[in-house]
Amino acid sequence: MKIALMDSGIGLLAATAAVQRLRPDADLVLSLDPDGMPWGPRTTEDLTRRAVAVAEAAAAHRPDALIIGCNTATVHALPTLRARLEPGIPVIGTVPAIKPAAAGGGPFAIWATPATTGSPYQRGLIKDFADGVTVTEVPCFGLAEAVEHADETAIEAAVAAAAALTPDDVTTVVLGCTHYELVAERIRAAVQRPGLPPLVLHGSAGAVAAQALRRLGEKPAPAAAATGTLTVLLSGREGMLPEPALTYEEGRLLQAISPAR
Repeated sequence: MKIALMDSGIGLLAATAAVQRLRPDADLVLSLDPDGMPWGPRTTEDLTRRAVAVAEAAAAHRPDALIIGCNTATVHALPTLRARLEPGIPVIGTVPAIKPAAAGGGPFAIWATPATTGSPYQRGLIKDFADGVTVTEVPCFGLAEAVEHADETAIEAAVAAAAALTPDDVTTVVLGCTHYELVAERIRAAVQRPGLPPLVLHGSAGAVAAQALRRLGEKPAPAAAATGTLTVLLSGREGMLPEPALTYEEGRLLQAISPAR
């Protein structure tokens, strides 16, 4: 089984690690776009063009499924990518975990990029899945970029700024950008209020990995032999994981996988 994942940068690491933990026997193809990142400020047309190029570079390696490991690309490019690649290659998007957060009740916050915060897309998810629940949308200025470059000072400042915008009574935080899952414990520490129950964090990586297996009719097999290989594409060129990826546990986990031959 071969599963491809795509993003402009290292936000796809969380979902990639989740796939690897569920199926260590799966071959992985990571398709990044260092030449075109960041995607967030681009127009929908431009972002979709970049996403199609990255997806087609991955598709050339004949994966069984493709995961869009990016919330922004899912919002803007998922219909186009599905039209181009399905049914031959199932395409799985990444959606903020608003539905399970709302099911838990209690006030919750959605940490997302400024472009996503307040967008019709996110407001639609809130309306569909969290009607009647108190939801605070928190724009996280510079956090995705800081995580992408493993800039410790910038990460600390961006997390602190977003935490200051998060109400004290929030019991749950939805991580609405895949980059944020790489610093989830820092976010937990910044938002946790003394005397309140442990903060619940909802990312998308585990659910996306599980959905990819379901689309393929496969089951998790975390005890399978770790025979999977890793291919990294950088704007279509074969290469190595970007150096900042190795700052994170998920990146170090993938570094241990044998390169594809």
